[in-house]
Amino acid sequence: MKMKKIAALLAIAAASGSAFATNGYFSHGYGIKAKGMAGVGIAFPQDALAAATNPAGITDIGDRVDVGIDYFMPRRDASIAANGFDPDGPSNPAPAMPFNGSWNGDGQKNFLVPEFGYNKKLGWDMAVGVAIYGNGGMNTHYDTSPFAAGGLGAAMGGQSPGGVNLEQLFVAPTFAMKINKNHSLGVSIIYAYQRFGATGLQAFGNAGVSSDATALTNNGYAHSNGWGVRVGWTGKASDNVTLGATYASKMKMGKFDQYKGLFAEQGGFDIPENYGIGIAVKATPNLTIAADIQQINYSSIKSIANPASNLFTLGNPLGASNGPGFGWRDMTVFKLGLSYDYSKDLTFRAGYSVNRQPIPSAETLFNILAPGVIENHLTLGGTWTMANKNELTVGYMHGFSKTVNGSSSVPLNFGKGEASIKMHQDSIGIGYGIKFD
Repeated sequence: MKMKKIAALLAIAAASGSAFATNGYFSHGYGIKAKGMAGVGIAFPQDALAAATNPAGITDIGDRVDVGIDYFMPRRDASIAANGFDPDGPSNPAPAMPFNGSWNGDGQKNFLVPEFGYNKKLGWDMAVGVAIYGNGGMNTHYDTSPFAAGGLGAAMGGQSPGGVNLEQLFVAPTFAMKINKNHSLGVSIIYAYQRFGATGLQAFGNAGVSSDATALTNNGYAHSNGWGVRVGWTGKASDNVTLGATYASKMKMGKFDQYKGLFAEQGGFDIPENYGIGIAVKATPNLTIAADIQQINYSSIKSIANPASNLFTLGNPLGASNGPGFGWRDMTVFKLGLSYDYSKDLTFRAGYSVNRQPIPSAETLFNILAPGVIENHLTLGGTWTMANKNELTVGYMHGFSKTVNGSSSVPLNFGKGEASIKMHQDSIGIGYGIKFD
């Protein structure tokens, strides 16, 4: 009963918090231990959050509860230059009113992101558990909205503040079993809850830009739910080498009805499939080197992947079946992590991950709202095992600053010019693990 209460409280907390995740809008890892190793975990399970990465891993972590919280600090900036917006046309003697400028999207700077995991072995060959975790999401808050600036705001009714907030919560009950002493299979049935809100987008509410201006902006939070599945395998290639693989299905989510005039497919916002492979090598009795390759298929979700040209060239308005999205492309993430047992009570971790950020240079205008451009992450961490065998873990992540300069990013009817977006971020997390073995 006590565990159920803890899980419920964490679920509520996760649903009420928000963040800006690090691989597009996916987190760089799940579990404070994994986060200290750049998110590595497909072949190297370490705690009860292992199921969030690979459900097969829970056969090897014993009976335990893990609770963690990340203090997340993203920093977002945007600018528009060389814009010549003229609401009256070039033949009118009234001056042009460009919307050039620089803006900071850190109206909300800091976030708390909780997580919870429980694992129970059923004999030597089976285990059950549950992991509760979040993806954070796309978050910006411009006290002065870029879309309320200059002639654009004056001509089209833009208001401040402006920004978006997407939050996703996952609850993953999991079952795994060893098919022999060296190989495990696992499956998680994943329930997903998400909510979204937008403000200050009135500039896109005129006829022909949005299919429904009443369901475009400033409608509070919309909510949706959905289901999916994650499967996984781990196997020992030798005494010192473990391999792993995992696949998570695309999750069909309910629509954001209050924002059906913003997202393609009348408010659709499904969660993309993702999958990966991993390896963990025990290089010495004290040192483990692990690596993952993760693929996230953002291009399968129209509201995320459709380009802005679907509006500006093809004439499909926001919210239409093939309306514009954020133009995100698929992402491949490479992760490398080290775990070193300094003593029986103290473990140190480090990691580095790299990806190709998902936003093409032609798509920076809409992505002022969602500048998920981080490519390189450095992580550090450690675990202290206390006298009662429980564990205190810390993990730190730095996402190095990345700027994407626009190229043909502002269309002619908006006055041309270029939009640029920039982000860097830090997080520090703490976790507590209770072991029952």
